[in-house]
Formats: sequence, structure tokens, C-alpha cells
Amino acid sequence: MKSFNLAVCLPLMLLVACGRAEPVEDMPTQEELAAAANAAAAKAVASEQADAAASRNYVNVERGFSITFPEGWQKDASAGTADSVVYQDPGAGADVRVFWQDNRDDQTLQQIVESVSSGSEGVDGDFIGDNEYRGTSNDGEGNNVAMRLLRQPNGTIVTATFVYPEMLSEQYQAIAEKTLDSLRIFAPKAETPEGGAAPASGRSAAEATAGQ
Repeated sequence: MKSFNLAVCLPLMLLVACGRAEPVEDMPTQEELAAAANAAAAKAVASEQADAAASRNYVNVERGFSITFPEGWQKDASAGTADSVVYQDPGAGADVRVFWQDNRDDQTLQQIVESVSSGSEGVDGDFIGDNEYRGTSNDGEGNNVAMRLLRQPNGTIVTATFVYPEMLSEQYQAIAEKTLDSLRIFAPKAETPEGGAAPASGRSAAEATAGQ
């Protein structure tokens, strides 16, 4: 009877021993598991942030301009066209509008500024060289308007306006300046080799002229 039990147990003992594929000391520690989990979480957060940043960066390859909108703002798809884009602050009645103009009449930048500012109050601004204008005004309805106009080498105009309630000037003034600073122009698709998109120069028209 004893020899029978030993014969039955021996294969079982060998099976259990063979089933241990790696020693216990090779298993990850709790600290290593926690570090791996934290790294995975950080990677996920970084990916989400990258996606959010990408949604704020608007590039119009056909017309040759780009801009970065404030974080948390939402695109107004119903207001944009192939030549323009509108983003809004959903809670404060502020918006940014960027649009491209053909300028078939070959107007000077000064003439276009006068047209854009028509009907506004307290208009104040400066021309930066021949191809850029920065200014502010009031729309007469309690809103401040910050604007930037860039004249592209082909004579077309890109205009960006940042409109926000006058009573919120302290909160929005710096945001408006940063947003308008991000406006860039580059060669439109039709003017690039084989119709491909040219990389943004990262400079305004005035900066490009100064560098020549």
C-alpha cells in the first residue's frame, strides 16, 4: 500500500516542479509594477495633451496661413469657410476669427485696415513695415477688438480678429496678444512645387521682408 502512494505522488511532484518556469526572484517587485503603471499613465496623458494641442493648431494649406487658438476654445464649424475659421470661448462670449482675402483690387494694407475698422470706435494701431498691421478698437457694443493683418507676397491678405467683452479686458488681453502672435503665413499650396504644402516660415510678412 505504501509503495502505491509513493508511485502516485512522484509524478505529481515532478509535474509541479516542472511547472515553475522561472525563479521567484525574477518576478517584478511591487515598486517595479507601480513604476510601469505610472509610466503608462504618463504616456496616456501626454498623448491626450498632444491630441488637444493638435486640435488647437489650425493650418490652411490652400491659403497659406496658420494660427494656434487658446486652450479650451471650441471651433464654430457653422461659421467657418474654406477661406476662414472661427473659434469661440464657450462661456464668455469671446471669439477669434481668421480669414483670407483675395484682394483683387490690389488695395494697400492701409486701405484694407480702414475698411476693416469702419464703424469701430477708439481705433489705435501701428503698421509694421509694409506688410503687417497690429491694432485695437471697440465695436461700440461693449467689446474690445484686437486685430492683426498680414499681407502675403502675392498681395492677398490674412486678417485675425480677437473679440472679447470690455469688462473682461484684464483676463483676455494677454490671451489675445499671444493668439495673434501665433498667426503665421507661408506659401499657399498653388504656389508650391507640384502643389505640395510649403512649411510655415514661422515669421510674419514684415519679419520675412526684414530678413531679405
